[in-house]
Amino acid sequence: MSLWVILTLAAAAMQTLRFVLQKQLAGAGLSTGGATFARFLFAAPLAAALAALALAGTGRGLPALPGPQFWAFVILGAAGQIVATFLTVALFSLRNFAVGIAFTKTETVQVAVFSALILGEAVSPLGWAAIGIGLAGVLMLSRGPGPGAARFGRPALYGVLAGALFGLSAIGYRGATMALLPLPFFLRALLALAAATVLQAAAMALWLAWREPGEVGRVLARWRRTALVGLTGMLGSLGWFSAFSLHNAAHVRALGQVEVVFTLIASALIFRERLALREGAGMALVVVSALLIVLGFGRAAG
Repeated sequence: MSLWVILTLAAAAMQTLRFVLQKQLAGAGLSTGGATFARFLFAAPLAAALAALALAGTGRGLPALPGPQFWAFVILGAAGQIVATFLTVALFSLRNFAVGIAFTKTETVQVAVFSALILGEAVSPLGWAAIGIGLAGVLMLSRGPGPGAARFGRPALYGVLAGALFGLSAIGYRGATMALLPLPFFLRALLALAAATVLQAAAMALWLAWREPGEVGRVLARWRRTALVGLTGMLGSLGWFSAFSLHNAAHVRALGQVEVVFTLIASALIFRERLALREGAGMALVVVSALLIVLGFGRAAG
């Protein structure tokens, strides 16, 4: 099994655990912003320390200071991830845990559209068919639970937008790791992760100080629980960054759709949530869509 596959599966499992912890934080006196900030606050010093140790271990340091291209990609990835995480945490109060995460899985569909419209990358007929299947899955998921409920609403909007921003974030992080070539893949992943998380922690602290005075103190006061969010978030991100440094971001994120399966397990075992047959079918269509898109990109490229 390829190393990037192992790293991606590990990252998806760790991300599911992090979302479980964040949902519990959101119900423990922290705002959506506070639960989001916890994701970055404790991850930043951990990532920075690991990057410093890795640099010291090489005995040579950086061959040159990262250029504007690296920082542009880091900012794109960091900003996209902050807003996408905020929207995902906000989703937890609107629909159940598993369905909320499934909405964000439209990310792979949207990356395909962005690639065709912005980058001019060809998508095969199979790829476009997959986009339609994914859209059908989202429509099934976005219907309200009651008869006559609106088909579209805030859950659909938040989830689709979060998926788009997670997709842009993946593109940014892939670009950041590639901008550090020819460094070894793991060192590139650590340096990009450290730069992104430090920027994210600083930006979120300033935002909360302005918009939610006292929330930073509440996050710190709950450090025993928020530190776990930071640790799992950092380990998950390290897995994603390492996979991005080894392989195409679209394939990495498509394989990461296995997170839906992990989420279903967490939803049933931890939160005792039950899914309607329609919701389960909708999530299955989103996963099938992601797998077909990988095949579509492979044929278009090959």
